[in-house]
Amino acid sequence: MSAPVETATLDRERAVRRAAAIGLTVSFALIVAALAIPRLTAWDVQVRWFPPLHAEWMPRLGPGTPAVLALAVLAVVLAPRIQNLPWRRLLLVVYVLGLAWMLGLATVDGLDGIGVILETQYEYLRTARAVTDFGETLRIYIDRIPLDSEDNWPVHIAGHPPGALLFFVVLVRVGLGSGLAAGLVVTVIAASTAVAVLQTVRRLGAESLARRAALFLTIGPAAIWMSVSGDAVFAAFAAWGMLALAIAATSEGLLRQAASGLLAGMLLGYCVMLSYGMPLLGVLAVTILFLARSWGPLPWAVAAALAVVGAFALAGYAWWEAFPVLQQRYWDGVASRRPAAYWMWANLAAVSISAGPWVGTAVARRRRPSSGEDRPPPVGLTTANGFDASWPGWRSPAQRCVCLLTFSDEPRRGRADLASSSPGCSSALPSFRRDGVGSDWGVQAGFAIVT
Repeated sequence: MSAPVETATLDRERAVRRAAAIGLTVSFALIVAALAIPRLTAWDVQVRWFPPLHAEWMPRLGPGTPAVLALAVLAVVLAPRIQNLPWRRLLLVVYVLGLAWMLGLATVDGLDGIGVILETQYEYLRTARAVTDFGETLRIYIDRIPLDSEDNWPVHIAGHPPGALLFFVVLVRVGLGSGLAAGLVVTVIAASTAVAVLQTVRRLGAESLARRAALFLTIGPAAIWMSVSGDAVFAAFAAWGMLALAIAATSEGLLRQAASGLLAGMLLGYCVMLSYGMPLLGVLAVTILFLARSWGPLPWAVAAALAVVGAFALAGYAWWEAFPVLQQRYWDGVASRRPAAYWMWANLAAVSISAGPWVGTAVARRRRPSSGEDRPPPVGLTTANGFDASWPGWRSPAQRCVCLLTFSDEPRRGRADLASSSPGCSSALPSFRRDGVGSDWGVQAGFAIVT
């Protein structure tokens, strides 16, 4: 490597690391400000006990604590080995470690940490048990959203399209309707989200960066909520839908492209029936097709997605009719009391808490390379569940499972892995020390345990 090129590469690495450090600092500053300002100023931001989270200040140890500490140490110490495992073994380790991490954090409160939340009056299970005719439920669904309607829906039923309720109705019908059973099902599905994201990144030609992101997706505080929230299931549906789209976009044969495109459309179309924020996934879907330089799957995916949404509309529930009704319910309820002057920026602090402080490194931007330099790939960060605009206060912000998606600028076909030719491209991601102890992963794991 010539001296000018080597100097340019080092400058680029320094710039990325400096931007990443700034992003990390901003994350911590937002968290501190969101926690401190309401307390120091006695500002009632209309969320009980611990804004910006809907949570209680209750430090404690429990049955799951020893397992969580052991998993954190294991993950940090073995970070280099884990990242260098053969691909399929890496995915298996990510899934098993992620599942154990979620269950460990949840069982700090014993088995109640998995099942109690789903049993509350605000969640889906009570309503799901009462549903005897889902077709009739769809026909009256919108009528029961308004706050002043007779027998209005509980918060989560009203705040989501009926696909979310349907998921729990199915669990009840197959005998998995207890809080504990449903919580375990949610957790098992949620743990697959990281696997789908990593496979998507690899499919788009960035395996080395996917490996670096593996533990970021696995060891973090978002797991606290993924064990007990239907939103974790929504994230998994979205992640697998994006993987199907990436497979379609990088496949040669028309049959495989069409089949994967249809599967992607069905999954992403059902996502629209899970959360009102999910249509924003369309931006990510278009990004995947753009990066793969393949628009062939688009008509298949769009047709399948519209078929899912249309089927619900024909059965009695039209998304576009329900959304303004939901907005009105929100403004009739908690939005009339929650100060926008706080939540407009405190939501970002909530994301930093739920994703872990390393989410701030997403602000890292590489300088534009000069003529003759290789352009490093961009790093994009998105939430698997999108912003759920209908609940700006975010009852449980970490339910918005954050997924790191690292993309290349070039099509996957015929290219070597891009990270090997761009030394600075992955420096915005957490790394591990040369002595084998991952200090950055320790920040993630420690933050999750404290949270």
